[in-house]
Amino acid sequence: MTAETKPLADRVCLVAGATRGAGRAIAVQLGAAGATVYVTGRTTRDRVSEVGRTTETIEETAELVTEAGGSGIAVPTDHLEPEQVRDLADRIDRVHGRLDVLVNDVWGGEHLIGSTFGKKTWDIDLTDGLRMLELGVKTHLITSHALVPLLIRHPGGLVVEVTDGTTAYNGTHYRENLFYDLAKNAPIRMAFGLAKELADAACTAVSISPGWLRSEQMLAHFGVTEDTWREATRQLPDFAVSESPVYVGRAVAALAADPDRARWNGRSLDSGQLAREYGFTDADGSRPDSWGFMLAKESDPDTRVEDYR
Repeated sequence: MTAETKPLADRVCLVAGATRGAGRAIAVQLGAAGATVYVTGRTTRDRVSEVGRTTETIEETAELVTEAGGSGIAVPTDHLEPEQVRDLADRIDRVHGRLDVLVNDVWGGEHLIGSTFGKKTWDIDLTDGLRMLELGVKTHLITSHALVPLLIRHPGGLVVEVTDGTTAYNGTHYRENLFYDLAKNAPIRMAFGLAKELADAACTAVSISPGWLRSEQMLAHFGVTEDTWREATRQLPDFAVSESPVYVGRAVAALAADPDRARWNGRSLDSGQLAREYGFTDADGSRPDSWGFMLAKESDPDTRVEDYR
């Protein structure tokens, strides 16, 4: 393979929270670009996380990374446990002595959404609300604290905070309940703050959001699969602007391979925006712009979903 087809062949990456969804797709696309990719999460072939699902594991993600052309390495890690995350950093240091890309995609709070959305803060079970903040905010802080010192050893390092929503959208929209709103806005601000701190090390930090993601959870909600997802548009026509996890995976891989990625430092980005910039498409050849569509439809209810695919 040439440098053009494997632009990340010499890079060491970590995707924290790579069991499924966006994290898995990001890991696989980094692997397709030739990277060595460490993948972490709590669900393994021997252990199930609190979410309770057994359909995806980090070992499977690592195998998919390798099949795609990279080198996938699964490391079971609970990112709420600082010692486990420090052990992960030490392992990467011992083997490679460097980290080039840190993708912070830890979440795992989907099982809490149904019991909290649409409720007032004081009506939400406090344990559930605080757990959402632990999973979506505390894990990201612990991970950056342990891994960024390894990343800044060499110029050009990249930190990607994965979240739900962009500054343009979240800045004017309340994200269903206060705990979720905080959990998904915090990574945007983390990337902004890290960008300031990383500038002296010639490293870059950004936040990236997929659009309306056809995650395993969302497909199950509509009772469809990735092959049959268009059937869901009969229930909700706007679902036509949704995107597969591959799209955000390609977004992160394109950003990581861009020698001029520092121009994005501190920015809140999304997969549709980066697709226009770098010229990639979703797995089906489309180029959806979910956030653009949702914002446009608010000002013009007659906005056509077809114009944003």
